[in-house]
Amino acid sequence: MRAAISRFIRELLRAKTIHEVIAIELREAHLKMLEAESAVEYAMSIVEYNEQRIKRLNTRLTQYTVEGDYT
Repeated sequence: MRAAISRFIRELLRAKTIHEVIAIELREAHLKMLEAESAVEYAMSIVEYNEQRIKRLNTRLTQYTVEGDYT
């Protein structure tokens, strides 16, 4: 147990190789890209929802008002 803890601490404190640093940053970049793609999908669905809502409300507005405006 003590040897495992000692190994863990040594590994934690040692200087990382350039390959390790790049791999860590690449993993982070992939995760951030996935998060951003999810945010874009969500935002696009909100835009589509509101476009459909506006179209529906404009149709109803012209059906129920003579002037076709908000009065």
